[in-house]
Amino acid sequence: MDSRPTSPEAPPQDLWSSILDSVSSSRSINSKQILLLGQPSAGKSTLASALLQKPLDSDGKEDHKVDFALGYDFADVRDDADEDTLARLSVYTVPSSNPSYTALLPHFLPPRTCLPHTLVMIVLDWTRPWTFVEELEIWFKWIDGWVNSDSSREAQIAREEGRERLQSHLQHYTEPSSDPIPATSTLSSSTLLPLGSGTFTHNTAGIPIIVTCTKADLIDEGHDLVAGASGMGGMVKGTGGEWEERTDGIMQVLRTICLKYGAALFYTTPLPTTLQVLRHYALHLLFAPPAPSPAVAAGGEPPATVRNPFPFKHKPNPLDRDHLVIPAGWDSWGKIEVVRPFEPRTWGEAWERDLEAGYDPASDEMGAKRMFQTLVPDQGTKPPPLPPFNSPVPEQTFLLKNYEENLKKADRDPRGAFRNPAELEGAAAGVVGPLGSSSFNLPNVVKALSEMEMGSNSGSGPSSSSVPDAATARRLTGRTATGRPTTLGTQTSPRQPSSPPLGTSPSPTAASGQTQHEVLQNFFQSLLSNRDRPSPTSASRPAANGTSSTAPGGQDEADS
Repeated sequence: MDSRPTSPEAPPQDLWSSILDSVSSSRSINSKQILLLGQPSAGKSTLASALLQKPLDSDGKEDHKVDFALGYDFADVRDDADEDTLARLSVYTVPSSNPSYTALLPHFLPPRTCLPHTLVMIVLDWTRPWTFVEELEIWFKWIDGWVNSDSSREAQIAREEGRERLQSHLQHYTEPSSDPIPATSTLSSSTLLPLGSGTFTHNTAGIPIIVTCTKADLIDEGHDLVAGASGMGGMVKGTGGEWEERTDGIMQVLRTICLKYGAALFYTTPLPTTLQVLRHYALHLLFAPPAPSPAVAAGGEPPATVRNPFPFKHKPNPLDRDHLVIPAGWDSWGKIEVVRPFEPRTWGEAWERDLEAGYDPASDEMGAKRMFQTLVPDQGTKPPPLPPFNSPVPEQTFLLKNYEENLKKADRDPRGAFRNPAELEGAAAGVVGPLGSSSFNLPNVVKALSEMEMGSNSGSGPSSSSVPDAATARRLTGRTATGRPTTLGTQTSPRQPSSPPLGTSPSPTAASGQTQHEVLQNFFQSLLSNRDRPSPTSASRPAANGTSSTAPGGQDEADS
């Protein structure tokens, strides 16, 4: 018989894995998300800082905060005793409703896994109240498309569970009271009243929604200015009851729309108290217990009561316009009509018409946006109108117009600056340029001819000889041939100069009525005839050998 003790059994191979999994599941921290939806400068950064209990920047302005595509921040949520960490709260901020931003959200918040742990907060700006209904339509349509973007079985189950949980929360809502709660009033009570008219008709996924109107402290301030003139853009404040009636009407419209989606409505101001109330209610919805099982509803044994770690103890406040608190599950059409005469059914039907795909905004049946425009006209700052389009005159048309004007006015012809002032009078347009009548008078030739004739008539001394040498004749003929084309001599000038040029005698052409060609012809004929006729001084010219004689033919003969 073997007395050795038996060895213990070998531990399982996945021992450490099972230990780590058990510790991880027991000490795991839940993850909760809040999605902030709103237009630029609506106060989203202030809300995010209040939800995470983190201070804003030193300047306290969100305009200097720059987020790329999406804003993100997180913080740990502790219990009331600040001992245990209950969850890690993440806040996603969307800069605007531009599709380039909203298209990124399904990648960070997939509906399959995030629907049970996500709360949506729609942020509206009280400095632009005329945009409330339009922005609500944009964001509610996006929420509906986001929760239904995943058609998997897991996402469908998450949507069904979320709707059951939100419906249970609406039906079990009880207004906080200082009196002790009766023992029979538990979450598992089977005596539940049905939802009222116009309550929870949308939001098929049952996602918690809070509509938050920021900057409510500017509602009743003395803004006797048009929107945008004061830098904050409030509405034009009316007188007394008219202004209060308009703001109450806006509140009633918002409450009617929120009632259809099972959403809460809050007004906030920069005061920490209003922001703290909003944070408590957001955590209250995020940690809402699940809906009771069908067995409990059928009358089975109720399980242990599930306690919400963040009970909301603040009473509803529908009267203070700067601190409005309308929790989900408290409101109804009857409570909305109590404020002022109002028709929630009419507004609900108008909202449904706006959501219809084929609805024509110009039809006779008005939608919610058109009805809201009559209640709150758009008083935002309009961009300045563009100046009228200036169509320039074509270049060729402009040049043709100026050319015709210059033709009508001779003094505007730019070529006149280059003319001889003596030629401006009686100038005629030619092919190359304007040519005056004085261009054909050839004053140099006329002057030379006049001097020659005067010299020949005097007949005194050799210096006054009327017979020019051959070089002078060649110079005159060359000037005549090269100075002006011979064809120009045939043109007649429309006007003749009234006086001859200075320093010259009256032109023989003008005196005898001959043309210039005839004058030149006579001149050269006189040259030839004078060359053949012997000169009176040739008889006394000495010969080369010292003796000379004049022959009858004009030749000198030497003495024999």
